[in-house]
Amino acid sequence: MEIKFEYTRKRSDFGRPCNFSDLPAEVTVDIPPDPSLAEDFIPQDPVDFALQHAPVMALHEVNTERVQATSRGVNHVEGGWPKHVDPKNAELTSRYREEVERDEVYTRTIQHLGTLMEHCIRQNNAIDIYEEYFADDEEEEGIEEPPSAKTITAFRDPSPVRRTATHLSWHPDAGKELAVAYCSLEFQDKRRDISFDSFIWDMEAPYKPLLTLMLSSPVVTLEYNPKDWHHLLGGCYNGQIVYWDTRKGGLPMEATPVELSHRDPVYGALWLPSRTGTECFSASTDGQVLWWDIRKLSQPSERLVLDITREDQLKNALGAISLDFSLSMPTKFLVGTEQGSIINCNRDAKTPPEKIANVFNGHIGAVYAVARSPFNPKVFLSVGDWTARIWSEENLDSSSIMETKCHVPYLLDGCWSPVKPAVFFTVRSDGTLDVWDFLFHQKEPSLSLKMSNDPLLSLRPQDNGRIVGCGTKQGTINILEISSGLYTLRKNEKSLTSTMFEREARREKVLQDKQRELQVRAQLLAKAKKEEPEDPQEVFKQARKEFFNVIKAEQQRRGETVSLFSESQEEEEAA
Repeated sequence: MEIKFEYTRKRSDFGRPCNFSDLPAEVTVDIPPDPSLAEDFIPQDPVDFALQHAPVMALHEVNTERVQATSRGVNHVEGGWPKHVDPKNAELTSRYREEVERDEVYTRTIQHLGTLMEHCIRQNNAIDIYEEYFADDEEEEGIEEPPSAKTITAFRDPSPVRRTATHLSWHPDAGKELAVAYCSLEFQDKRRDISFDSFIWDMEAPYKPLLTLMLSSPVVTLEYNPKDWHHLLGGCYNGQIVYWDTRKGGLPMEATPVELSHRDPVYGALWLPSRTGTECFSASTDGQVLWWDIRKLSQPSERLVLDITREDQLKNALGAISLDFSLSMPTKFLVGTEQGSIINCNRDAKTPPEKIANVFNGHIGAVYAVARSPFNPKVFLSVGDWTARIWSEENLDSSSIMETKCHVPYLLDGCWSPVKPAVFFTVRSDGTLDVWDFLFHQKEPSLSLKMSNDPLLSLRPQDNGRIVGCGTKQGTINILEISSGLYTLRKNEKSLTSTMFEREARREKVLQDKQRELQVRAQLLAKAKKEEPEDPQEVFKQARKEFFNVIKAEQQRRGETVSLFSESQEEEEAA
């Protein structure tokens, strides 16, 4: 059947605009069903059809090869001399210079260049092109932005067997380099081919270590010398103290003898401020603090046993697992122990027992980090078990003046911000980095970042407070840049923070005095009761009287009388 419909139009209608109108539906063709054709089909019920209209996609992955960057230098050699002048001959070169200086062209050229240089110098003195006119406005705008952080780079342990990044130390010169101590702290780790090397990383070359520090025993802690940047101090797993001169390669310059070193791993090793810049001290879980001079590492110059009973007995010593020293108090240092105590020591004391000045108790487990505030020397931070606590040296007999909430995972490290007095950092065993600002939030951290699925065990910010490095149990070092609000000092922030710490210290002291007063009162009452002897017959009569008084009150409430009670009451009165 051919369906055809012709459209005819006059030639005069060509070019006219079309006029459309709405019309109801109209059936043009109708094909009725033919029942005779149903015999050729088999009915099927139900019928399911699967139809996919989405285009077919394919997944492809491309991994680019890492570019190995190398540093190369150019050595400039003096040149430009005429052929008849030997640049190594001082007499010939000086004579040639005198001839050039006597030339009229040279004189005119110098005078012309001098005029131009004088004009530029006058311009520089007139207008300071580096002056910041709106520094305050920019600072206020930076404070308003919400706290945030971004990952800049990451360093991964190049060893085939992954180890823990136990300690970080930034280079004192602008923090361009980072020394990382790698060590497996698992008890009796018997993995084969485990490396004992630690590394120094360059921020601009994260794929390859700048220098490999080679040793016969793993390094637990590393620390740059703030006075001589090329010296690096290390505390080993076998108890030895070593130091490197980075200008002479990765081999250690000298190490302490094993028989005079610590008996356990060295968890803390710090440089001391001295005229020579060669003195340091270390602490270990064997309960000793040893002082050294790298010019003579054959034996320690001084020794202190961490015996809080002040008997100077090594068997009673507490194991040191963290160490802190502040330049604001050159004779005092803090030691965090495995037993949860924090020992405040004074090196200038005359006898070893007197060197243990105070002991602060508050943590249930080991104190993994202890740090004195860079702005308030009498206030220090401790990290252990599930909390981070802030203490004041003025409150000797009381507990911490402030503390964070109790977390579910363990807290494994912490430190103060070097630029903001109320900001500190903590890391947890679930791989989270917390940034606290106690001046604004005390119940919750200002910023929490999930850095890794592995526990974070080490933490260290740069001196500018803007860059923070944290190390994981698998040896990965994540470098973060935090927002300006967390490292920009606000107006009156120092005074407000000091006032807050002083207020909390006074409050804690008042509560401690009140608790002590209640304890004394309870002791006096207990003592008075013991001094007054009680007659058993009197106690029996008093109990019997109270018992019948209760029965009488109940009977009066119900409106009943019992003769038994009356008889008993008469017998009691007669007695």
